[in-house]
Amino acid sequence: MNNQKVPELKTREKSVSRLREACLMLDALNMTLDEAIASAEADIRNNNINRTRRQQAEQLFTNYKKNN
Repeated sequence: MNNQKVPELKTREKSVSRLREACLMLDALNMTLDEAIASAEADIRNNNINRTRRQQAEQLFTNYKKNN
């Protein structure tokens, strides 16, 4: 059986408050990371090499559609 005492109300309230703050900080960090990832993905997508490859692929597909 569990012999631990239940903490006092003020202690519980303080712990809950600190947990909420930690959750908010983690949410803010996650949003920052999501923005950084989206920015990096956009940079990769707009990279000259990738843009050229995408244009070449579109031209190949267009030529394929015309010939078939």
